[in-house]
Amino acid sequence: MTTPSKNALVASTQITLKKAVQAALERKKKLGQYNVMWKDNKIVTQGEDAPQNLK
Repeated sequence: MTTPSKNALVASTQITLKKAVQAALERKKKLGQYNVMWKDNKIVTQGEDAPQNLK
């Protein structure tokens, strides 16, 4: 059973993690670097310099 304080902590942690990921992705984009993510059960790369064998 979760308590209201645990629910608030979970929500706060999720918000913080989302902001951190968004900031990291934005920084990589500004630096011209590609990023690698897991989406739909496969590896996905984004960015102009991403290796062709991973696209």
